[in-house]
Amino acid sequence: MTTPTDAGRSLAGKTILMSGGSRGIGLAIAVRAARDGANVALLAKTDSPHPKLEGTVHSAAEQIRAAGGHSLPIVGDVRNDDDVTEAVLKTEGEFGGIDIVVNNASVIDLSSSLDLAAKKYDLMQDVNVRGTFMLSRAAAPILKDAENPHILSLSPPLNLSPKWLGAHTGYTMAKYGMTMATLGMAAEFAKAGIAANTLWPATTIATAAVRFALGGDAMMKVSRTPEIYADAAYEVLLKPAREYTGQTLIVEDVLRAAGVTDFSGYAAVPGTPDDQLFPDIFLD
Repeated sequence: MTTPTDAGRSLAGKTILMSGGSRGIGLAIAVRAARDGANVALLAKTDSPHPKLEGTVHSAAEQIRAAGGHSLPIVGDVRNDDDVTEAVLKTEGEFGGIDIVVNNASVIDLSSSLDLAAKKYDLMQDVNVRGTFMLSRAAAPILKDAENPHILSLSPPLNLSPKWLGAHTGYTMAKYGMTMATLGMAAEFAKAGIAANTLWPATTIATAAVRFALGGDAMMKVSRTPEIYADAAYEVLLKPAREYTGQTLIVEDVLRAAGVTDFSGYAAVPGTPDDQLFPDIFLD
């Protein structure tokens, strides 16, 4: 596996405010930034261990510190406006500003429209769409003062194919809502120099969401590791904000543009050929 060169580029001293991040992709992005010496504040609900899911906001903070970064675990819910405001103020107070917002928190339910519980529909809208909008909005006045401010949302390109629109309408609306919010802010905050982009993988990623929502251990074995997402996010966050914005980016395309030609090291099961990995949803 080839990796992008890091010569002369770094997130050292940059401050990231992330929703979620106790485990999986969000944690991988945080740890990758921490290797440069970044500051990472995590707004997450996981104050105590979950019976099925590994990691808490506190254990994530420990991993960030172990990787070389500074961490600020904030127990809170992105659905709660007071928690969002407090997270922004605490992050600014602790680190002196905010350079990057990562909208990582997300809920998945692939039920059909007739089977989707109303409460689950509301939860996906509240976390995925409203959470993305409110956290980004709350941080925007501080982002404006950053040298190279970025908003990055982990959501897909807007593919209006009936295949995806009709596959799981409730979840599709929630993920596309994240993307719409991000693209809207890219246009709205362009004059302020704040970049806003989305990032989505071409294959499934070995996370708890894939294990529990998509197909168990069998699906995990044909996925890539969260590190591929983290390496791509790292590349995006180093880009000049005024020039690199308003894009719905694909993880593998970002890495290819950065010079990565071999993705074999990212396979969850070493040695799995690329053509045997499972393609992620929303991409034709």
